[in-house]
Amino acid sequence: MTNKRKAMLKTQKPNKPKSRGLDEMSPKEIVAELDRYVVGQQAAKKAVAIALRNRIRRRQLDEEMAEEIAPKNIIMIGPTGVGKTEIARRLARLANSPFLKVEATKFTEVGYVGRDVESMVRDLVEIAIDMIREEKITEIEEKAELNMEERILDLLVGAMTRIPGEDTSTEGMDALNRIDKLREKTRQQFRDGKLDKRVIEIEVRENSMNPVSMQFIEGASMEEIQYNMRDFFAGIMDGKPKKRRMSVEEAVEYIMQEEEHKLVDMDQVARTALECVEESGIIFLDEIDKIAGRESGHGPDISREGVQRDILPIVEGTTVNTRYGMVRTDHILFIAAGAFHASKPNDLIPELQGRFPIRVEMTDLKEDDFFRILTEPKNALIKQYIALLGTEGLKLDFSDDAVREIARLACRVNESSENIGARRLHTIFEALLDDVSFEGKQRKPKDVKITAEYVSKKLEGIVQNKDLSRYIL
Repeated sequence: MTNKRKAMLKTQKPNKPKSRGLDEMSPKEIVAELDRYVVGQQAAKKAVAIALRNRIRRRQLDEEMAEEIAPKNIIMIGPTGVGKTEIARRLARLANSPFLKVEATKFTEVGYVGRDVESMVRDLVEIAIDMIREEKITEIEEKAELNMEERILDLLVGAMTRIPGEDTSTEGMDALNRIDKLREKTRQQFRDGKLDKRVIEIEVRENSMNPVSMQFIEGASMEEIQYNMRDFFAGIMDGKPKKRRMSVEEAVEYIMQEEEHKLVDMDQVARTALECVEESGIIFLDEIDKIAGRESGHGPDISREGVQRDILPIVEGTTVNTRYGMVRTDHILFIAAGAFHASKPNDLIPELQGRFPIRVEMTDLKEDDFFRILTEPKNALIKQYIALLGTEGLKLDFSDDAVREIARLACRVNESSENIGARRLHTIFEALLDDVSFEGKQRKPKDVKITAEYVSKKLEGIVQNKDLSRYIL
C-alpha cells in the first residue's frame, strides 16, 4: 500500500502512548521521567514512583505471596493547581495502565439520586477495553487493510469479472487476463488515491435507534440494569442490510472498521482487559476532601459519610460485576487528592484512612516554581503558545526578563486573591496575548518580542487593581 493511502488510514486513528520499558526503570528513573512534565513536588513523585515500582516487584513473586501484597494507596494533600492530577496522569501514561480520574463528589450514598461508587470500576474497565482493542487493531492492521482493499476492488471492478459460462478457450483465457490486468491497474489507482471521489454502492447496517438513547434509567441502584438493557437493545435493533452510495474515500473508513471488527476477538479483549484492570489499574479519586467531615445530620452534606462507607469496600478489595465479567479491586492502585481547606484527612472515617497509608503534602508554588514551570517541562506553556500562534506565521520570542516578570505577577495575584496554583498562568497568558491572538495572521510584523516592559504594560494595571484582577486574572 502506498504512503498516501497509509497516511490517510493513519489519520483515522489517534496514536496511543506506548510502554517505555517500565519494568527496567528504577524509582529514580521514574521520578526523572515525571520531572519532564511536572515541576517540583518531589515527595509526591517519590511516593508514586515507589508505588509503581512495587507493582513490578510484585509481579516477580510467586502467586501465593503476590496475592498477599496489597497496593499502598496514596493521599495527596495540597491546593489546586500544584500538580496532583498531572502526576497521576503522567504516571498512568508511563505505565501504560488503565487510568480513571473521577471526582468523589459525583457519588452519593446508596438510596440517594446519583452515581453508584461501583461505576468507577466499570468506567475503568471500559477504558481498559478501549486500550486493549486498540493494541489488537494495531496487530491486525495490515491484514485488515488487505481485506479492505480487496473488497473495494470487488466493488469497483466486480461487475466486470463475470464471464458467461466456463469458457476455457483461448478467447476465455484472454478475457480473464484482461480482467486481472484491469484489477491490478485499478488497484494501483486506488493506492495512489486517484479513485477517492468515485461513488460506489455498498451494503451497510444501520440501527433504527441508538442504544445510547436508551439511558432512561438513572440512579445508582439501576446502573447495572442500564448496562444490560443497552446490550439487549443493541442486539435486537440491528437494522436490516441496506444499500448506500458513498465515495471510495468514505467507503474505505467504513469497510476498514468492519474488517477490524471481524478480525479482533472481543472475548479475548475482554478477558485481557479485566486482567489488566485487576493487576495494573489506577483510579485517581479527586476532591476527596469534599466528602470528609463529620455528619451534621441535615442539609446537602448528609450523605458524605455514607459515600465514604460505600467507597471503603472498593478500596479495601471487593468484586464488582461489570458487563464484561467480574472484577476484583484488591490490587487496583487508588490515588486520592484534595485541598483539605475546610477539613483534614483525619476527618475521613478511620477505616478509609487506614486504606490510604501514604500521605503526601504538596507545597505551594513560589515565584521560582512558576519560572521553572514556564521554561523546563516538555509541554511548557510558553512552548504551547509559540506553537499555537506559529500556525499563523507569528513568531513569539519571550525574553528571560519577561518570563521572570510573568512568574512574579502570577505569584503576586495568587497571594492577593484565591490561590489557584499553576492555573493562574493560563489566565495571565490569555490577558497578555489577547491582542496578538486577536490580530492573528493579519498582524504586521510577524515577529513579536515579549519583553518585561511589554508584560508590565499589559498586566501591571490589572494586577494592582484588586477588583479587576479578581475577575480578569
